[in-house]
Order: sequence, then structure tokens, then C-alpha cells
Amino acid sequence: MFLRCALKSASFAVRKSSAVSTVKHPCSALLSQQGVSPAVTMRPLSSCLNNREKLNGERSSAVQVVRHYARAIRPKQALPSQLDDLPPTMLKKEYAAVPAAQTTDDVVRRLLNLELASHKEKLRLKQEQLVAKVRRDEFDRGSTPVKVAILTARIRNYQEHLQKHPKDKANKRRMLMCIDRRKKLLKYLRCSRYDVFENVCSQLGITYTFPPEYYRRVTRRWLAKKALCIKVFKEVQRRKAERRKAMKKSAAEQASTDAQGGTA
Repeated sequence: MFLRCALKSASFAVRKSSAVSTVKHPCSALLSQQGVSPAVTMRPLSSCLNNREKLNGERSSAVQVVRHYARAIRPKQALPSQLDDLPPTMLKKEYAAVPAAQTTDDVVRRLLNLELASHKEKLRLKQEQLVAKVRRDEFDRGSTPVKVAILTARIRNYQEHLQKHPKDKANKRRMLMCIDRRKKLLKYLRCSRYDVFENVCSQLGITYTFPPEYYRRVTRRWLAKKALCIKVFKEVQRRKAERRKAMKKSAAEQASTDAQGGTA
């Protein structure tokens, strides 16, 4: 507020001084001839400009101008999707077994195939394809391999969504829940039927990693304690090595002295 008032007064003074310096007083010539100074004092324009520069300098030191440069737009990479292998001419799940859907005209066929289908319908069809790889028969809908296939389709769908929208915390939480559920099912299969476990992992493209022996949250205190334990262990091993070396040396000296005493 103070800077604004100061700038307004400075600009008004500059305008006034420029106007006074350009317009001559009507009695100034007469008063100068008589040796009387006029009542209005004339300020030079240079002094007003110097004051204005000082005010501008104070303003620049108090308020710094920030230039916001536009960031370069990075082109988004085309991410592969699990739905890319579904051809657009494939019929939907509910119309695949209808014989009349094969003989309809092109307009109706476009409505029945995947060309105008939603993402949910495509995901359902992909889920059926994964289930068909691991199920025992066509009526198998609740076995452990089928559950693993359904969870795998959901997890991959969540991964594709989170690559485009990384700040979606709700879907990230759902994906982690599905991963934990699938991990438990795979652990059960591995412990009970190992041949089925290997078949499921190979058919669905799952890389199984063994869980750690125990879960522990890494803190700075734990890291410092672990570093201290490693340092103490190394120091103990070094001292033990020195003690063994000294014992071997003393044993060798004792053996040499015994040998010399026996020969004497």
C-alpha cells in the first residue's frame, strides 16, 4: 500500500513538473527584468526523473518479478494393453453362440461385435479367455485356478489404468487387495498341487516370487542398529583371526624349541 501511494505521488509530481516547465509564467519575464524572483519555484525535470528512478529501484528490491516459463510438453508413450489382441470383428460373449449373428448385415454386425463395445465388455471377454486356459471343464467357475485367472485380468486392468492416472488412490488400493488375494491362492496351489501351480503360472504369464521370511518396517533406528551390528561382527572376526594367527605362531615356536631340545 505504501509503495502504491509513493508511486502515485511520484508520477503526479513528474507530470506537474513537466507541465510547469513547459508552460511559462506570464509575469516571469517582467519580474526577471525588475530583479524580483517569481513566487513559483521551478524544479528541473532531471531531479524529478532521478527521484522516480530511486522509487523504481526501491520497488524492484522489494518486489522481484518472476518469469514463469512454460514447460516442454512430453509426448505420452503408447502403453501396451491386454485388450490389444482382441480383434474388433469378434462377437460379444452373449452373441457368440447365436447362429443368426453370423448372417446379419454389416450395420447389425457392428453393433454385435467388439468394434462399438465398451471397455467393460472387452474386459469380460478377456477374462473368459484367461479362464478357458486354466479351467478343468466348461462348468468350472469356482476352482482356485479360475479365481487366479479372474484376479489376473483385474490386476492387469488396474495396472493399465494407473499408468494413465497415477494419482488414483482408490483403484490402487483395489489393485493391491487383488494382488494379496492372488498371492494367497498361488501359495495354496504351490503347497497343495504343485503341477497345477506350474501350469497356471505358465498359462497366465505369472512370475511367482517367494515372500520374505518376515516383514519388517525399515526405520532409521533399525538401519543404524544393523550397521552397528555388522561393524561389531567384523571387529570380532578380525580379533579372532589375530588370536588364531598368534596361537599358530606360538605353537610353531614351541614346536621348533622342542625339536631343538630333542636334538641337543
